[in-house]
Amino acid sequence: MGTKYKGTKKEVSILNSFIKLTRAADSVRGRISSVINTGEITESQFYVLDSLYHSGPLTQKDIGEKVFRSGGNITLVIDNLEKQGYVKRVRGKEDRRYFTIHLTRAGKNLMDKIFPGFVKAVKEEMNVLGDMEHKRLQELCKKVGVRNSH
Repeated sequence: MGTKYKGTKKEVSILNSFIKLTRAADSVRGRISSVINTGEITESQFYVLDSLYHSGPLTQKDIGEKVFRSGGNITLVIDNLEKQGYVKRVRGKEDRRYFTIHLTRAGKNLMDKIFPGFVKAVKEEMNVLGDMEHKRLQELCKKVGVRNSH
């Protein structure tokens, strides 16, 4: 279902593209979330753990940029992960105001358990596209996502 807006042909096309992009992302995310939301962690917590799992220790700012979350939100997510024993904050040696976030053994074990199912679910969702379609989708998403503001 597209827009009911009665603007120019270009406006209607642009709105319909936006609607389809948003609905597709929401649909895929919704179907994959059942793999992530195991009752142990939330979707936001999963993406923070994923960043640490694949990149190693990071600052809160770096994690926020990777998972597209605000500073306040990332602090809360990390606080909760720390309470659950999945991450730990390590104070910088040279600048004691500076912390890096590290995955704990428990966090690594959780990701070892959850991540393969996540990859399988994403693969099942995205297998509807061929290799060239994946490449084109990535190019289009990058073009829309990194567009410079005027």
